[in-house]
Amino acid sequence: MVDSDVKNNTGDVAQREDERRDGSDRKRLLFILNPKAGTMQAVRYLADILQIFSDAGFLTSVLMTAKSGDAKTFANLYAEDMDRIVCSGGDGTLNEVIEGVLSAGCTTEIGYIPSGSTNDFGASVGLPKGITDAAWVAANGTPKKLDVGSFNGRYFSYVASFGAFTSTSYSVPQNLKNIMGHTAYMLQGIRDVLNIKPVMAKFIVDEGTPNEREFSGDFIFGAICNSTSVGGLLKLDNFDVDMNDGMMELLLIRRPNNLMELNSIALSLLDGQLKADEITFYSARNIKIRIEPGTPWTLDGEYEQGATDIQVDTLRSAVNLITGEGVGR
Repeated sequence: MVDSDVKNNTGDVAQREDERRDGSDRKRLLFILNPKAGTMQAVRYLADILQIFSDAGFLTSVLMTAKSGDAKTFANLYAEDMDRIVCSGGDGTLNEVIEGVLSAGCTTEIGYIPSGSTNDFGASVGLPKGITDAAWVAANGTPKKLDVGSFNGRYFSYVASFGAFTSTSYSVPQNLKNIMGHTAYMLQGIRDVLNIKPVMAKFIVDEGTPNEREFSGDFIFGAICNSTSVGGLLKLDNFDVDMNDGMMELLLIRRPNNLMELNSIALSLLDGQLKADEITFYSARNIKIRIEPGTPWTLDGEYEQGATDIQVDTLRSAVNLITGEGVGR
């Protein structure tokens, strides 16, 4: 006669073996791939990426986007059922995934394999440039809580901007982005500066608090960001930008009145110090904006139709993003 405890132990071992065979003991990962992003490198490395996920103990499902909005839809539908969602594409793809996860009311871990043309956000959180290296981080890294911005209810992960450089991300043709990368953004940005029409706007930061301040005027550029790079052109590396401090950085550039002021702005942007009198750089939790009607914005590089009245709030520690910090392959 076999002891009942031995029977139970034997049954448990058999059940675990069955689970290992069918993968049910693995964590569930959804891989959302934008096959048209950048030079389409991620598609070429798909088998390698899936092997990295498998080696890390994930049971992976793959969905490919066919149009704008697909990544948000996929993330929203499946976030609750997944332990981790990893996306590959440009910053706009990541924006959609973040928006999908948050709109589902989930805190699902998010991994990012940057494969767009500029990848501002990936650089800001220390992700490797190589596709397989970034995939390894997405599979083996640990999540870090990061702030997210809310622009009249729509989420953005690293920047909302208007004016010069703003149209750069969506006005540069995709084939030119693929061929020239950062140079394409720079050329378009220079053209923006030469042709820019100033925008009249008023910004009230942290209204109703001791830190309340107002900035009004005619601006050729404005950005609310949580990143060390904006539009592939403006670098904030010299500033202590904390991406989980509950605050966003407000960067405003006023219209220059003469060539001397324009030259001062250009030099200040190039050296990264932002010391020109025409430049405002300020950190705030909440920003109330009144701006000329019809002013277009971009959120994480994607076009957003603006409004006359805009409320931007910081959602502290809103997402669990796998970053490159402290991870070595």
